[in-house]
Amino acid sequence: MEQNIELCTFANGCFWCTEAVFQQLNGVIKVTSGYSGGEVPNPTYEQVCDKNTGHAECLQIEYDANLISFDELLEVFFTTHDPTTINRQGNDIGPQYRSVIFYNNEVQKEKAIAYKTWLDASGVFDSPIVTTIEPLTVFYPAENYHADYYLRNPAQPYCHFVVKPKVDKVKKLFSDKLKTHH
Repeated sequence: MEQNIELCTFANGCFWCTEAVFQQLNGVIKVTSGYSGGEVPNPTYEQVCDKNTGHAECLQIEYDANLISFDELLEVFFTTHDPTTINRQGNDIGPQYRSVIFYNNEVQKEKAIAYKTWLDASGVFDSPIVTTIEPLTVFYPAENYHADYYLRNPAQPYCHFVVKPKVDKVKKLFSDKLKTHH
């Protein structure tokens, strides 16, 4: 079967966490950590962390829509972070950690709005969802040393205490969507 390659871009906290979460999913071909939603061209990690570029740490996901749908990716997105906190994920605080769905086309926009509206009405979260839904304008890939961060640094304290629980949650809740290793 021919691949049906699509892209989506999510900001839901530290990209070390989000990369590790989405890398596990069957149908996800490639994940790239980066920055979007800001005003400064070609920002560096240090500039984004200084909180004055307007960018969010985000993840661009290349996936085969024949194996995993945008709707399924939205479900993982909303399940693996707190979409009710403004500019914050746990102890990570700042506008670079805001919750954003950067849509690539009208279909993604409509699906994101519908899913967020349904999720808000469902009462799953005690507070309103603050995730914004914005058009993707420019995605800037992060520096190479961020790639595969969790896979290369599992014993690093942040990875052990913050990333690993998210990875474990995905393994538990989405076991039917995981890549199988033979």
